[in-house]
Amino acid sequence: MRRSLVLVALAATSMVALAFLIPLAIVVKTSAYQRALSEAEKQANALTPALLITRKPQEIRQAIRSTRYGGQQRLAVHVSAPSATYGTSHITAANLQDAQNLATASTLDRPDGVVYLQPLATSANGIVIVEAFVPHEQLTHGVLGTWWALAGVAIGLVAVSVLVADRLGARAVKATRALAEGARRMGHGDLSVRVPMKGPPELKEVGKAFNAMAERVRHLVAAEREVVADLSHRLRTPLTALLLDADTLGRGPGADRVREAVQGLEREVDEIIKAARSGLQPDDTGVDVAGVVRDRLVFWSALADDQERPWTIRGADKPAHVPLARTDLTAALDSLLGNVFRYTPEGTRFAVTLVHQADLVALVVEDAGPGIADVEHALQRGASGGGSTGLGLDIARRAAESTGGSLHVDRGPLGGARVQMRLRRL
Repeated sequence: MRRSLVLVALAATSMVALAFLIPLAIVVKTSAYQRALSEAEKQANALTPALLITRKPQEIRQAIRSTRYGGQQRLAVHVSAPSATYGTSHITAANLQDAQNLATASTLDRPDGVVYLQPLATSANGIVIVEAFVPHEQLTHGVLGTWWALAGVAIGLVAVSVLVADRLGARAVKATRALAEGARRMGHGDLSVRVPMKGPPELKEVGKAFNAMAERVRHLVAAEREVVADLSHRLRTPLTALLLDADTLGRGPGADRVREAVQGLEREVDEIIKAARSGLQPDDTGVDVAGVVRDRLVFWSALADDQERPWTIRGADKPAHVPLARTDLTAALDSLLGNVFRYTPEGTRFAVTLVHQADLVALVVEDAGPGIADVEHALQRGASGGGSTGLGLDIARRAAESTGGSLHVDRGPLGGARVQMRLRRL
C-alpha cells in the first residue's frame, strides 16, 4: 500500500512537472534566440549614422571596427554603388542579391549560425546592406544552464511530493498493520487484543469497529463458557446417582465395568468444566497419539470381548506427538470407536492403525461392518442416520483440522467403513 501511494505520487507529479517543464524549456530557447537577434539588430543599427554621412571606405571600415561585432569579425557592409563589401562577410553573392531585392530586414540560416541582414537606403551609396553574423553558441547562450536549473526544480518538486506521499502512506500503513496484527492475534484465540485508533479517519472507524467487535466476542465467548460449565456441572447429580447405583451391584466383571465407565464419565465432565473455564487457548505441549490409542483400547477392549468382536492394533508402539490436547484426541478416538460399536452388529471385526509419515501421522479406525452409505451426509455436523447426535465424525474432523490435518472417510480392506484422521506432527 505504501509503495503504491509513492508510485502514484511519483507518476502524478512527474506528469505535472513535464507539462510545465517542456513549454518552459521551449520558451527559454526561443527567448535566447530572440535576444541574440536583437543584439545583432542593435549592432547593425549602430552603423546607420556613419553610413548616412560618409561614403569613404576608410571611414566605413573605421566605423565597423568601432563596434563589438566588427571587432569580432562578425559585421560587414555591402554597398551597391559602387559595388563593394567592407568587413567580414558570411553570405554569398546570391544571398546578397536576394536581400537587396527583398528590401527589408531578414535572417539567413547557416550551419554555424544565423546572419541578420538590414537594408539601408542612402543618397550617396544607394541600397546598403548591413550584415551581422550570430554564431550558434550565441543563439543558445545560457539555455543549457537554465534547462538544468529547471530540471533541478522539477526533480526537487517530485522528490518533495514523493516524500510527503511516503509519510502519509507510512501513517496509513502503520495503522493497517496494527489492525492486521490485531486480527491475527484474535484469530489465534487472544480475545483481549485491541488495536489503536490511529491513521486516516476511515481506518480510525475500522479500528473502533474492530475493538467493539472484539469486546462483543469476548463477552459472548465468556458467556458460552459459563453456560457449558454450568451444563456440565449439572451432570454431576445424575452421575452421582449412577455411581451410587453401581455400588449396589456388588462385585464382578460387569459391575466393575459399570463403575469404571461412570468414573470415566465423571472425569470427562471435570475436563469439560476445566476446558470451558480456561478458555480456547491452543495446547503447545501436544500429546502422544500412540499412548492415547493404547489407553483407550484398554477401555474399549472389555466391551469388545463381551460382544465377541475381534480387534487388532498396529503401529502404536512408536510415539507420535501432535499439537492437540489429550482430551480432544481422546474425545475424537472415542467418537470413532463408539460409532463402530453403535452401528455394526456384535461380533464385527475392527482395527485401529497408526501410519507414521515424515510430517504427519494417520490414525485409522476401520471395521468389517456395512459401511457408510452417504459419506458427505455423515460428515455434516448434526447429521445422523441412526438416531444419534451426528457429532462423532465432526468432532474427529475438527480435531484433525486443528493440527493442520484432515479427515477422510471411505471403505477399507475389511469391507466396512474406514476413517482416517491425518494429524500434523509437532
